[in-house]
Amino acid sequence: MKNITYLVVGLFMACSAPKSDQADFTEAQRDSLFAGKDSLDGTSGSTALEKVLQEQGLLDIEEVIPGIRVELKYSTEDNFFKKDVYGDLTRCYLQPVVAEMLAKAQQDLQKDYPNLSLLVYDGARPRSVQQILWDDLDKPDSLKPLYVSDPKIGGLHNFGVAVDLTLMDVKSGKPLDMGTPYDYFGYPAYPDRELQMLAEGSITKAQVANREILRKVMKGAGFTGIGSEWWHFNAFARSKVEEKFTIIE
Repeated sequence: MKNITYLVVGLFMACSAPKSDQADFTEAQRDSLFAGKDSLDGTSGSTALEKVLQEQGLLDIEEVIPGIRVELKYSTEDNFFKKDVYGDLTRCYLQPVVAEMLAKAQQDLQKDYPNLSLLVYDGARPRSVQQILWDDLDKPDSLKPLYVSDPKIGGLHNFGVAVDLTLMDVKSGKPLDMGTPYDYFGYPAYPDRELQMLAEGSITKAQVANREILRKVMKGAGFTGIGSEWWHFNAFARSKVEEKFTIIE
């Protein structure tokens, strides 16, 4: 969320149309992938935030999705807030059904592009962390929802059903060029503005092609993107989330 060059409307709060509850796995594939991963409660060496996520039944995606890579941006200072808010939490957790969907996206990606992998920047985010982001945002309360979800309501990350990610070249270990950094607020990051940004020369066809690969595998696994962030995908619409899941405290 760097270099705010345009007025941004509806970021982080945006939701998407309903989609299938699960990826299209056979029963055998599902059992093999998630064997022994139904509960991670009591895992030795877990950090405080990991225990919060584990106690609510969320899964560590690196333990259940072969080859996927994780770089939690909120465990670094490379984010809009220029602050590490996750501390020693460096592993990404998601609801089990969402982890299953993401496993399908990774599988489909590596089938068509063996040299690529998904690189995850953010997943489940406890409301306690959301409160830190809200409190630290140097904006009037009336404008804060333009940048971060109100913790009183919670965003889809706070339910463990949203994921931020990009594509990575496996050999080089570097993310593909998507035209803007992660957490960039401005039209060049908007999928809805790509034609305009191409015409203005703010992004290139090659950068859009990279985004299209990401969108293809994510949508094929049942996720839906939003119009203002190329990196953000929802597994469920907001209208369905509170029926199925409990907010992560």
